[in-house]
Amino acid sequence: MSEFRLYLDLGVFHILDFAGYDHMLFVMAIAAIYLLNDWRKVLVLVTAFTIGHSITLALATLELIKYDLELIEFLIPLTIFITALANLFTRDRRRFEATQRKGYINYFFAGFFGTIHGLGFSSYLKVLLGAEQNIIKPLFAFNIGLEIGQMVIMILFLTLSTVFVDFFGVDRRDWKMIISSIILGISATLILGTDYMFK
Repeated sequence: MSEFRLYLDLGVFHILDFAGYDHMLFVMAIAAIYLLNDWRKVLVLVTAFTIGHSITLALATLELIKYDLELIEFLIPLTIFITALANLFTRDRRRFEATQRKGYINYFFAGFFGTIHGLGFSSYLKVLLGAEQNIIKPLFAFNIGLEIGQMVIMILFLTLSTVFVDFFGVDRRDWKMIISSIILGISATLILGTDYMFK
């Protein structure tokens, strides 16, 4: 297996690994107000998130920036909490996008929150790289793998949402409220479980 394929696979499996379910939760929180026919909008949001985390992942892996890992472990679930909370106050997707400058502010927040998640990814990638001399190709491959993993989660979640709403007749607002409330509860538990809370 080539080095590129190795790190690509590691990126995919890092996102799809249930041990790191916090990143899955963020993608689901982003997608909670959408259905499968909105996949292009969610793809742009997820890509904005990828761009954000790619920047800080590269900077941190190349050791161009320093950060407090405990703070990042606190901020990651906080980004999930804020996203899920915003969903609860979103009464209608189209109205929400119209009042938020056609949804552009969502892309900004997805990208900004991505920069925080990127610092979390970097601690994992640095362990993988070890004494690797040339880290540009592994870094690029890992980022592509993360994006592929996020798209898999996005497609599966949007498909599940569409099945419940369009085929089982679950009210779209109720589905959004249930999913967002579950994510809100899990992220609140993660926040309270961080060491940073008790410093």
